[in-house]
Amino acid sequence: MGRQWGPSLRAAEQSGCVVSASRAGQPEAGSWSCSGVILSRSPGLVLCHGGIFTPFLRAGSGALTAASAAFLPGDSCGDDLRLHVQWGPTAASPAGRAEQERPGLCTPRCAGPEPGPAPRPRGRPLQPPRAAELLLLLSCPTFRAHFARLFGGDAADQWRFASAAPDDEVSEDEEEDQLRALGWFALLRVRPGLEAAEERGPAVAVAPLGAVPKGAPLLACGSPFGAFCPDIFLNTLSRGVLSNAAGPLLLTDARCLPGTEGGGVFAARPAGALVALVAAPLCWKAREWVGLTLLCAAAPLLRAARAALAHLRPRAADLAALMPPEVGVPRGLSLREPGPPWAAAAVLVECGAVWGSGVAVEPRLVVTCRHVAPREAARVLVHSTIPKSVAIWGCVLFATQETSPYDIAVVSLEEDLDGIPMPVPTEHFHEGIVASNTRDNNTGATYPHLNFSIPITVLQPALQRYRQSGDLGGFHELDRAAEPVSVVWRLQRPLPEAPRSKL
Repeated sequence: MGRQWGPSLRAAEQSGCVVSASRAGQPEAGSWSCSGVILSRSPGLVLCHGGIFTPFLRAGSGALTAASAAFLPGDSCGDDLRLHVQWGPTAASPAGRAEQERPGLCTPRCAGPEPGPAPRPRGRPLQPPRAAELLLLLSCPTFRAHFARLFGGDAADQWRFASAAPDDEVSEDEEEDQLRALGWFALLRVRPGLEAAEERGPAVAVAPLGAVPKGAPLLACGSPFGAFCPDIFLNTLSRGVLSNAAGPLLLTDARCLPGTEGGGVFAARPAGALVALVAAPLCWKAREWVGLTLLCAAAPLLRAARAALAHLRPRAADLAALMPPEVGVPRGLSLREPGPPWAAAAVLVECGAVWGSGVAVEPRLVVTCRHVAPREAARVLVHSTIPKSVAIWGCVLFATQETSPYDIAVVSLEEDLDGIPMPVPTEHFHEGIVASNTRDNNTGATYPHLNFSIPITVLQPALQRYRQSGDLGGFHELDRAAEPVSVVWRLQRPLPEAPRSKL
């Protein structure tokens, strides 16, 4: 993971846990589970996702969408609710010390009876599940408002969120419940505390909202499939970056599977700080795999928890005081700084009903893909949010032909993109694979995590020629790509020699 991830790795594994919910005396009814974050060890406070509680709400899931619903007391769920929390060894526990002293790696194992007299392999020593009580259900109103704005209306029909059950097993009512509970989380109390009294107090520190800039690396920690075989899946790690943010609604490309909802997401700076909790893995958009993850920032969520505790339990001031503190903004980081130039130069390009990303290479020149802006002279609208939100009209100067292996379009704007630092194109590039999607045009199948990229060195001569003379001839050369380039782009190999007839 690298030295910079040391504190974050320890914080993630020490605070990660699994929460399961079931009905008392009804094992046939099944159980629901998700990931969680240990906020305090003595007393034991855990924050997890609220989706597993929708089957137990006395008033049904509609209570989560009430206009004034910011939190619900623990008794809003039925008396038959039974909660259990399971976590891994901590550094202070005997099992944790044994784990640290044990040389090498051990083979994970699943709990259950052994098929024969063979000895059970030494696996990760998990703590046994411990009973917990629901203190309250809470949401971040600002998160819900941003989610409704970005994913509401007709656009919501194109998005599908991850579920632990196969699509054919999820009813429309269950899917509606999942959406209603998307921005909800639950605060639990584990009795007795999770560890010895000497560990009393917050188990993690929290990054203030906005302290982690866009593009910063993140570490997500959750348990895929929830309580299923925690010996293997407990506290699985996934790295990514903060892809985008709208208030407390954050987006990351860290891959999170169903069951990781409620898991913690940590930053390398501030070291080991809890940035957010997983709200939902985003899986599908318009029937294509996306693989992004929605997060809810931790700082406003915990502020809401403190306010709810003070309202519901006047004598619970001691619990509110044990909520994790917010750590200061790292030295030298301004919340107003625009971030790295490559982030500032990224813009949104709209051409009719089609939209996509682009890069501003000059104050009035944007490079995007042909499939975003496919027709020359077409009108397009370019959006930028840095340093301020603007929308500028432009037209397509050039778009490669469909037969060209280069998927390129050049847009000229009617006004300057003021205040955007222009990136400096590199003269060299490193080869490897871009994590995206590749489509088979014959079958319509989409292959995640594989795509091609166009080196900026291919565009450099054409861009320089246009800057100097306004001549688009250099771009038209992209329509006459050499045959080796076209062959590679079609994922084909040239024949070693011309086929010979047997006649």
